Amino acid sequence: MAGAGESHGPAIVTIVFGCPPGLWLERAAIQAQLDRRRPGSTRHGTPRREADRVALLAGLYQDDHAALTAGPPVSLEEQTAGSYEAGYTTGEPIAAVVLSTAGKSDHYDPFRGESGVVRPGHTDLVKHHQSGGHADIRGGGRSSYRATISDVIGGAVARLYLAQAFGTVLVSSVSQVGPLRAARTLAEAVGKLGPHVAPEQSAALLAAVEATWQGVGIPTLDAEFAAAAADLIKRTRVEGDSLGAAVEVVALNPPALAGDPLYHSLKLRLMGSLGGLHAAQACEIGDGAAVAERRGSDNNDPIRGTGYTTNSHGGLLGGITTGNPLVARVSFKPTSSIVRPQLSVRKNLDEIDFELGKGRHDPCVGVRAGVTLEARMAIEVMNAALMHAARHPNPDDYRLFSAE
Repeated sequence: MAGAGESHGPAIVTIVFGCPPGLWLERAAIQAQLDRRRPGSTRHGTPRREADRVALLAGLYQDDHAALTAGPPVSLEEQTAGSYEAGYTTGEPIAAVVLSTAGKSDHYDPFRGESGVVRPGHTDLVKHHQSGGHADIRGGGRSSYRATISDVIGGAVARLYLAQAFGTVLVSSVSQVGPLRAARTLAEAVGKLGPHVAPEQSAALLAAVEATWQGVGIPTLDAEFAAAAADLIKRTRVEGDSLGAAVEVVALNPPALAGDPLYHSLKLRLMGSLGGLHAAQACEIGDGAAVAERRGSDNNDPIRGTGYTTNSHGGLLGGITTGNPLVARVSFKPTSSIVRPQLSVRKNLDEIDFELGKGRHDPCVGVRAGVTLEARMAIEVMNAALMHAARHPNPDDYRLFSAE
């Protein structure tokens, strides 16, 4: 997958490579995931409003051309074309574009040039000097969370493929906001379900998270924690400060035997992808840091003929999936953009007392991170599954004419 585009640029452009042909893909399925990610989707996030309406431009086909091209029109001066609404993937790259509509670039005038101010916790200083002074300062440019639109688009394709091929379901839940920790965690709930999760069980988990998301704006399994976290976020916003958070992400019914040891390990790729998300500071697999204080007799997962009876390993051993739910927990730093006074410098390193002026910011960026974590996990699992399939080619798939 490849993406391009800046926070306040005209659009975010995405190309998804390697999706096998024959997957029925509807634009609405991708739009549903983007609606979960977009600014303004929660009362506890940034007040910036973006429709984030996706247009698909390549990689789909069906014989009903009117139905194929019934997507949103795309215009360039006097030329207008219909984008793709639904079709089968062709095996060629899938291209998508999401236009930007809410850029208020004048908010970033104080950051321009060599004497521009630097926001603590942001990439302003390093990007300015790395680019020789040519970095896009508006909204953080490419370092903006808006770039995760590409992750969500690619992840939407991957999760459809995984659902159809293996019955895999992705779900996430906020488990910590500041000092508040959820009493009911996703890892614990999944651990009680066993290695094979029935559709009604995964639907119940998704419904529980959706209920708190719609109710108080915190997507989590723990309703009591959600109410307390929402109140804490409100109070912190009023104080001009921000909060860190932790989010669990799980793949239920992942394909077993996907991944590799060592340098192509799925654990390595997941920890890099999930932990490499904007503002992420730590990524744990399975029971994570808690295993450091255990003995092997406590930590090893017992095995029976039907599978592993517990899931301390989080669905991965030696970087290869066991078929148990893939479990990860990602910790996010407090949002860097706060209105409280801070010590900083200008880009020429003159020391200043910094105060943030105008802007529209998340007081707790982790609250909106779940859908992107799900997307990144889906992409890595699908890549691992396709690599595993490449090890076991079927000769019948390489025959053009019937054998004599």
